[in-house]
Amino acid sequence: MWLLYILKCRDGSYCTGVTRDVKIRLEKHKAGKGAKYTRMKRPCIIVYVEKHSDESAARRREVEIKKWRHDKKEELVREFPSSAINSLLNISGNSPPTNPASPHGGVL
Repeated sequence: MWLLYILKCRDGSYCTGVTRDVKIRLEKHKAGKGAKYTRMKRPCIIVYVEKHSDESAARRREVEIKKWRHDKKEELVREFPSSAINSLLNISGNSPPTNPASPHGGVL
């Protein structure tokens, strides 16, 4: 199971990435060991997650979202329930619940 995630940085910008374990990846970002982009923009918080069946699908979606303007990412994040993130961080393993209404393989 692969997860696409979006972080919101201190300056309001977004960082999009892919991982198998969001908790571990978020800790790396917080420790300054994640992407170079987030090192200077900490702290970052996780604001969005999508579940994908394989790395290729998650990477394709990552590329798609990275091409979006800030306002389009903002809209996606705004529609995402913050309670789902808390649910994700309390789940053991990396299989977050899915939203059958999602057109992208299951938004958490």
